[in-house]
Amino acid sequence: MATSSVKNGGLDLLRGALKSGDVARVYIFYGEEAYLRQYYLDQLQKLLVPSGFEEFNYHRLSGKGLAVHELAEAVEAMPMMAEHTMVTVTDLDLFGLDEKGRGQLVELLGDFPDYCTLVFVYDVTAYKRDGKMKKLCAALDAHAVEVEFRQQERDQLLRWLKRRFAALGKDIDSAAADHLLFTCGTLMTDLVPEIEKIGAYARGPQITVEDINAVADPVLDARVFDMTNAITAGKYDQAARVLGELLRMQTEPIAILAAVGKELRRLYTARMALEGGKDRYWLKQLWGMSSDYPARLLMEAARRVDHRWCREAVQRCQTLDKRMKSEKNMDSEAELTLFLMELSQKR
Repeated sequence: MATSSVKNGGLDLLRGALKSGDVARVYIFYGEEAYLRQYYLDQLQKLLVPSGFEEFNYHRLSGKGLAVHELAEAVEAMPMMAEHTMVTVTDLDLFGLDEKGRGQLVELLGDFPDYCTLVFVYDVTAYKRDGKMKKLCAALDAHAVEVEFRQQERDQLLRWLKRRFAALGKDIDSAAADHLLFTCGTLMTDLVPEIEKIGAYARGPQITVEDINAVADPVLDARVFDMTNAITAGKYDQAARVLGELLRMQTEPIAILAAVGKELRRLYTARMALEGGKDRYWLKQLWGMSSDYPARLLMEAARRVDHRWCREAVQRCQTLDKRMKSEKNMDSEAELTLFLMELSQKR
C-alpha cells in the first residue's frame, strides 16, 4: 500500500489498512486523544503479533536516550514463529536527533524490512516537524503515515457515550450527554472513569443530569463557568465556595485566573451577540464549541449583565493577570478572592 500521509487523512488510511490487513511499515501516532491512540495501537498489535508471542515479536522502546542504531536492531530483529514484528518508540524527538542520527534514520526508513511495523508514539513529547531538515521530512513523507488523534466531534462522542453506557445497562439521551461533555470535557481518556462512576451510581436505566452532577469530577473550565455564572446571577457566596474548593484542591491561582479570563471573554462575546442580534449557533461557531449547549448557557448568563460590566471585567482580569506574573510575594489567593468580590459588587 502507499505509505505517504494525506493531510488529516492519516486516521482514515490507518482504518482502511486495519480492515484490509495491509498496514504501512511506519506510523507516527500523535495528538491529544490518548484513548484512541491506545485503541489503534492495540488493534495493530492484534493484527500483527500472535497472542503468546509478544515477548519475541513486540518490542517497546523509550525514546529517551535511544540511539538510532538501537532502534535499527529492534526493527531488523527477525520474527519468531510469526510473520511480523511490531516496534513502538515512545516520545523520540525525531527532529531533535543530531545530524548523524538523522542520517541513520533516513537510511533505515529507506531500507525498511517488510516484516516489521514501527510506530513512533508521542505521549508527553509533542510531535512537531522542522521543515529545515528537508531530508528527514522527505523520508517521513515517503515512508511514514502520520496519524493525528484529535478530540472527537460531538456526534461521534454521543454515539460512543451511548455504547459505553449501554455496556453498563444504561441509556443516556443527547441532553444529558451534552451536559456530561460540558462538565467533564471531551477527551475520551478522561471520560471513561466518569462513565463508570456515573453508571454505577445511577439507580434507574436512564442517566440523568442529577446523576452526572452527583458523582462526576468537573474539569476546571466547568468549575470556572459555575463560578462566573454564580457571579452574574448575584450569588457571590456560591462563587466563593467554588473558588474555595478549587484552592483546596491546590489548583494554582494563576491557572484559575486564566480560566476565568477565558470565560469572561466568552461572556463578553455572548453579550455582543445579544446586542448584535446573533444567536447561540453564531457563538458556537466563533468559539469552536462541539455543541450549542455551552453557547446556550453563555447566552443565558450574558442576559444578566450589561456591555460595560463585561468590558470592565475582562480589563480587570487582564490587569490582575499581569500583576500575578510580575509582582513578587503577592498573595495570589487573596487577590483572586478580592477580584471575584469586586466583580460581584460591580454587577
